[in-house]
Amino acid sequence: MTNRDRLLAIMDHKSPDRIPWIPRLQLWHTAHLHQGTLPDRFAGMSLRQIERQLGMGTPAREGQVFAAEQRGDVEVKSRQEGESTLYTYRTPVGQVQSRYRSSAELEKVGIQSLEVEHQIKGPADFAVVEYLLEHMHYIPTYEKYRQYEAEIGEDGYPLVAAGDCPFHHFLQKLAGYNNAYYLLADCPDETERLLRTMEELERERIWPVVAASPARLILHGVHFDSNMTPPPLFSRYITPYYQDFSDLLHGHDKLLCMHADSDSRLILGHLQEAGFDMVETFTTAPQVSCTLEEARRFWGNEMIIWGAVPSVVLEETYSEAQFEAYLRGVFRTVAPGDAFILGVADNVMPGALLSRLERIGEMVAEWGAYPIDAGCIV
Repeated sequence: MTNRDRLLAIMDHKSPDRIPWIPRLQLWHTAHLHQGTLPDRFAGMSLRQIERQLGMGTPAREGQVFAAEQRGDVEVKSRQEGESTLYTYRTPVGQVQSRYRSSAELEKVGIQSLEVEHQIKGPADFAVVEYLLEHMHYIPTYEKYRQYEAEIGEDGYPLVAAGDCPFHHFLQKLAGYNNAYYLLADCPDETERLLRTMEELERERIWPVVAASPARLILHGVHFDSNMTPPPLFSRYITPYYQDFSDLLHGHDKLLCMHADSDSRLILGHLQEAGFDMVETFTTAPQVSCTLEEARRFWGNEMIIWGAVPSVVLEETYSEAQFEAYLRGVFRTVAPGDAFILGVADNVMPGALLSRLERIGEMVAEWGAYPIDAGCIV
């Protein structure tokens, strides 16, 4: 089987010949290219060629089924202030501003800037953001997606990003977590109105485009965390939205996936209830409190786990003995290997040891054939 075959088998609740090994290597690759520290044996090779050399599949995260197009009477201006880039959005009902900050250290390894100032500071900004959202349109790019899928070929299967649910987009992007929760408490009527508007627009403009697309694996939802999206709020604002969206996707032979580089321990049941089929870059202890064993016991084979190797165990802060013990535990936990894709949560970081990536490839070759025999891993 190829990595494409393995992913499709897992998506169809079938068994692959072996577990796929598909980490996100791009950040590691970009950092070493920028610093001139890429190993000599990879000189002149593309990222895809290096992935093949290391026995990995490609995560194929750049497929698109729509393009967002801002319409209406909107003027966007940007300017630099030191290490920050400020964006001002002017509309007929007012203006809002956001700020992204970078640093020499981040630029050195090719890591993108961080949003440190959000568009919504207070209730007065709601009308402007609503205007921007109401005049955002989504243009299908199905042919572009088909070309990308053909380009990926047998190395993987496209995971297509389609945004986030309205509540979490408001928390993370539009207002920032702290301010968003203050707004929800201090002006609930205005905040709820904005959230309803966002959901109506998503249902009307994004859902039909995604449902009719040729893509099957849809990433819609990121960073849900036991602390920042706790069970009561998850049940109120997130679960109903995804139950409807997942029903729509399932009716079109598609899977709903979440980017799970967060602590999911308290919301494992909520993710399943919401209708998610897969958690991607699933992060586990020691980076968060949730363990792979806990998630596997809770979900069984109902939820596809993609990840389970915390990036920290690939770095020198973890000894070789700790690394070996952790990975052996992963193989024993996921045996016989159903509903599982081995990956790194969230990324293979610049400090990851190449020898450990190679060692994981050896482990997959030695222990990863289906069905995995946990008794042989000592």
